[in-house]
Amino acid sequence: MRTIGLIGGMSWESSAEYYRLINTGVQTRLGGRHNAESLMATVDFDRIEAMQRAGGWEAAAGLLADAAASLERGGAELIALCTNTMHLVADQVAGAVTVPFVHLVDATAASVNAAGIDRVGLLGTRFTMEMGFYAERMAEHGVTVVVPEEAERAMVHEVIYDELTMGTVNPGSREAFRRVMAALAERGCDGIVFGCTEITLLVGRADSPVPVFDSTRIHAERLVELALETGG
Repeated sequence: MRTIGLIGGMSWESSAEYYRLINTGVQTRLGGRHNAESLMATVDFDRIEAMQRAGGWEAAAGLLADAAASLERGGAELIALCTNTMHLVADQVAGAVTVPFVHLVDATAASVNAAGIDRVGLLGTRFTMEMGFYAERMAEHGVTVVVPEEAERAMVHEVIYDELTMGTVNPGSREAFRRVMAALAERGCDGIVFGCTEITLLVGRADSPVPVFDSTRIHAERLVELALETGG
């Protein structure tokens, strides 16, 4: 089994979900009392969020690259960034290590491809929905990304930052997300990508009229596959 290095803390609630999914996945595959061999470097999300608001992406990239390097020094054989938004700086993080960096968007796109879908709606932070890095990476895999309308994007972003990253789950927000997903389906999307690790705290497959691709679960499952593929 290869040791998984997780860069977490963005937010800690979603990092806890990664930890749960990865360990559950390993136990399901190996049985008994098995769990994943892993390390986690947890950054302070308040600091990262301030960098995001200020457009300090280079500083954030440096912080996360340092976290990745520390995980490799600690023995990590795979590196994962437990956040969608900060995959904006994934290349810088990957460049800081010599072990494989497991890209969340690549894993998600592979799942969309496997389902035979080529047009998806994307829910995430404003950065993820509007800055292009996510859609461009998905396009490399033949997947077209559609984002919600402006007012809907604002609502989704606010719910993520003001509620979900603070551990608050609001039934009214759940209904609002359902409406956004229905609207994306009406615009021709055959699937919805949950492009933020906190979204599954609020909604799930049953809330969408079309198939859902939960990037957190997909990424965690890919990490389990890679950690176990050597049979060690």
